[in-house]
Amino acid sequence: MDTIRIDLTDTRGQQKSVEDKIALAAQILRNGGLLGIPTETVYGLAANGLDEKAVLGIFEAKGRPQDNPLILHVPGPQWLPRYCADVPPLAYVLARKFWPGPLTMILKRRPVVPDRTTAGLDTVGMRCPNHPVTLAIIREAGVPVAAPSANSSGRPSCTTADDVMEDMNGKIDGVVDGGPCTVGVESTILDLTVDPPRLLRPGGLPLEDLERIIGKIEVDKAVTTPLKEGEQPKAPGMKYRHYAPKAPVTVFTGNPRCTAQEIAARLKPGMGVICFDEFDGLFAGYEKRCLGPSDDKAIQAQRVFDALRAFDGCDVTEILAQCPDNRGLGLAVSNRLKKAAGFHVIDLEDEQVILGLTGGTGAGKTTALRAIEALGGTVIDCDRVYYEMLRSSEELRGDIAATFGETVFDADGVLDRKALGQQVFADPDRLDQLNHIVFRRIRPELQRRIAAAPTRVIALDAINLVESGTDALCDRTVAVTSPVELRVRRIMARDGIEEQYARLRISAQKPDEFYRGKCDFELRNDAETAEEFLTQAKEFFTKLIEQIKEDKANGRK
Repeated sequence: MDTIRIDLTDTRGQQKSVEDKIALAAQILRNGGLLGIPTETVYGLAANGLDEKAVLGIFEAKGRPQDNPLILHVPGPQWLPRYCADVPPLAYVLARKFWPGPLTMILKRRPVVPDRTTAGLDTVGMRCPNHPVTLAIIREAGVPVAAPSANSSGRPSCTTADDVMEDMNGKIDGVVDGGPCTVGVESTILDLTVDPPRLLRPGGLPLEDLERIIGKIEVDKAVTTPLKEGEQPKAPGMKYRHYAPKAPVTVFTGNPRCTAQEIAARLKPGMGVICFDEFDGLFAGYEKRCLGPSDDKAIQAQRVFDALRAFDGCDVTEILAQCPDNRGLGLAVSNRLKKAAGFHVIDLEDEQVILGLTGGTGAGKTTALRAIEALGGTVIDCDRVYYEMLRSSEELRGDIAATFGETVFDADGVLDRKALGQQVFADPDRLDQLNHIVFRRIRPELQRRIAAAPTRVIALDAINLVESGTDALCDRTVAVTSPVELRVRRIMARDGIEEQYARLRISAQKPDEFYRGKCDFELRNDAETAEEFLTQAKEFFTKLIEQIKEDKANGRK
């Protein structure tokens, strides 16, 4: 079979040509052919999902086990009732929010969907991909498209048309080149036939984004451990060894600095390394691929399959890979690496628990931080780090001067806080600019201090936790709040000031409602004494830390 390449990467001034190419691709699908198609996640191997013979061709071309169900791709939620029965209202809520996009929903199927597509299950996965070329092809074809990833079964998924040609040339009718994929890992699969909904596969839509809309989501055990022999997968990517290069892979989880040092200690001639960018220098002389910065999960998602596939062109005996934590897209990247390794994972240490604390003056934040220290945690004062960097970081000082003018520094180069405050506190846009500058420069230093912390529990103390973006570093954020009258009395006693001035200080800050609405949890301080609140805070943080550890053990943030 000759596999044709349909190039749609450059469409300028070629409208008729584009329409002809889309029509050709759609005709291949209508005629029962197989077609490599681009999506925002990975390239798919597409066929008419209602044509059993065509669907069988997918399994044969990939060498895919036939008990591994496929996903139907449609151009929008209006197609759901055609192929799904008893569609719950939640499906439409999620479709309005996340479609087109990397979300697959498991729903009850109608009889029109053949058993071969669903591997005999009474459910079917439905997705609307966020790629204009593929959406146009599906609309033109007029049929739902079954499309698993376009790689040979077990190999790393394809994120470019060249990858598809490498695996499928001569096995399928054509490949549509729509450019490289922007997300890089497959879609998130959510089972809506159970209550609460269940995550079957982490992917390009983070679990946290879903939970913000619908609340708690159960995580299937197959996300973090392999299915047992005889168990049937409910969705793609759950059962079999996936995403694997030819050489065996070992994955290292834990603090990035520790995993990098451990890999360096274990390396032998002929081995390869997948590492975060900042540890690249440790592995000079070895075949290696960089995933991206340890804190940039989006880059890691884009690179993970390229990194795994690249080693098949190298003569390596084994691959040792650093693995991100499970926050955000890290859960999907971690899942792909662990499956590539057949769950051969070396966990060097318990993951850190990072808490972010914020709240207004007099609410009791200092006492809450004392509670964390009493539980064996480390407190990092973000304001203190900021002022230390104002003295030591030329980059931070230069950014502030370039944005707000040299006049915000005095003749000795010391920041004039009053001059800067006059510019930012009355102008929300200017304040946002300052927060952006500070977080961009302070974030690497905070990460360095987190990595170097002597304890596994770290609390970031930041009055501008949310506004600065520092909350992105945290597992959970906590707002410490308290009634205004109690805060007034505390400030008066603590600072020796009059009531009027204490009230002015409180009124100049954001209200409790702001912190309550922006943080994951609220720790309310109604206590009459600091010692009473300290006891309350210890109980609160003990339970919260244990819950975070349990969530991480189960593959949740």
